[in-house]
Amino acid sequence: MEKVKVIATNKRAYHDYFIQEKLEAGIVLVGTEVKSLREGRANLKESYAQVKGEEVALLNCHISPYRHGNINNHDPTRERKLLLHRREIKRLIGKTEQRGFTLVPLRLYFKGPVVKVELGLVKGKKLYDKRKELKEKAIEREVQAALKKYR
Repeated sequence: MEKVKVIATNKRAYHDYFIQEKLEAGIVLVGTEVKSLREGRANLKESYAQVKGEEVALLNCHISPYRHGNINNHDPTRERKLLLHRREIKRLIGKTEQRGFTLVPLRLYFKGPVVKVELGLVKGKKLYDKRKELKEKAIEREVQAALKKYR
């Protein structure tokens, strides 16, 4: 089993979306991006993935420029190609064409020496769904506190 080192997670995605399905994808990076990721300098907040023709691209993912880089440093928010099998891409095309489904990166991590992205096929939550979830979490927290008190 390979060691997994998480670089960045998209906590907002878990709050804003119902995650229907998760899949793992490779990502095409340049050298300074990998060095910057090893320092943990990435942000997935506003990022999303999009199927473009026969390829999937990661957009708005911010990977900070490498501190010790030179004039050849990378653009922080450039479009990055994701590596998936053709059958996975075709399935994603079918799913994302359905109303309401989006591809959102959930986390960025090293799997051994390779950088991977965990993509989520998600559907947006309504405001009342978010409120309901917050209420359930608060109730669960109170129950756990009461159980702890009586033990």
